[in-house]
Amino acid sequence: MKLLPQRAPLLPLPPADRARQVMVALADYIQYSKLSPGDRLPAERELMATLAVGRSTIREVIRHFQALGVVEARKGSGTYLLRAISSATVHMPLSLETTHLRDALLKSLEVRRGIEAEASMVAARRRTDADIANMSQKLEVMERVHVAKGTAGPEDLEFHLAIYDATHNPLFRQLLEQMRDAFEHFFAKPFDRPDFARRSFPFHRILFNAIVAEDPEAARAATLEILAIVEEDIKEMSK
Repeated sequence: MKLLPQRAPLLPLPPADRARQVMVALADYIQYSKLSPGDRLPAERELMATLAVGRSTIREVIRHFQALGVVEARKGSGTYLLRAISSATVHMPLSLETTHLRDALLKSLEVRRGIEAEASMVAARRRTDADIANMSQKLEVMERVHVAKGTAGPEDLEFHLAIYDATHNPLFRQLLEQMRDAFEHFFAKPFDRPDFARRSFPFHRILFNAIVAEDPEAARAATLEILAIVEEDIKEMSK
């Protein structure tokens, strides 16, 4: 008798990601209700009741949409649509399967190097006076926090987001937000060292000045210098 080849057993599927389901459902609602920028979304309680999910899930989805520049939460007023979307435009989060902090940081750095260098060059070509004011404000906050604490992680991110906004290409910001979601826990406090990448701090002002001067090559060079220091610290601190 010929034996049948062994096959892997079929196993129950894992529960669906509730946040992902809510994300798609809300995007579908926006599309089929023909909501326009400026329209208000249903209240948090209404979304919880209609979709049968908890408050934390709704807030996670709203934060995700805020990060992508899709909605704006106005205190005491509600959540408003900034640009129309559909389920086809909802972004899947990035993921990185690795158990080694050093590998995760270096892999993310490879991707960031290409995106951030290009974004700095585009920002230098397209920045407006309003962009300069925004970048300047974010940089000044970063510098104050850095002087006071010796580090400025969240403030550093806000400065780079301002550069991405100055490109006037929403995909740059969306990509950085997606990367932040995937790598945030790796960059929270790498190697338990508050001095991680501290040497890159002065180059942020150089980068800003290059963008103000509309010098794409200088902006690219400053960005690559910042990331080179980050790479050096990853390798040195992971020995």
